[in-house]
Amino acid sequence: MARKASGGLQGLSTSELQAEIRRRSSKNQSLQRRYEKQLAKLEALRKEIAAAGGAVVGGGGRATNELSLVDSLKKVLSGKTLGVSQAADAVLATGYMTTSPNFRTIVNQTFIKHRNKFKKVSRGRYTAA
Repeated sequence: MARKASGGLQGLSTSELQAEIRRRSSKNQSLQRRYEKQLAKLEALRKEIAAAGGAVVGGGGRATNELSLVDSLKKVLSGKTLGVSQAADAVLATGYMTTSPNFRTIVNQTFIKHRNKFKKVSRGRYTAA
């Protein structure tokens, strides 16, 4: 119906333009349904990976967690003293998801930035304040 040659849509009548709008709208709805189905499949796969103890790396966005990293660390360190690597591993064991290839560094930076919430016991060892 639409003219794909040099004229584009310019030479179409009003009824032909309306038909083209309906065709494109229908195509858009079809693409939207396909997108939503693929998104649901990706979410199911992400959950399967998380259940296996992994994290989606390069998944096109940031991981979303129920608790912030600060809150997760406070929970893990409550009544304990851990090293940075141990704390990072403990947070990941609780199901915290990250796409960072250097998560240990992020945890260390969090300890330094939030000195009011974490107490440095000795070099590289922290507890919840």
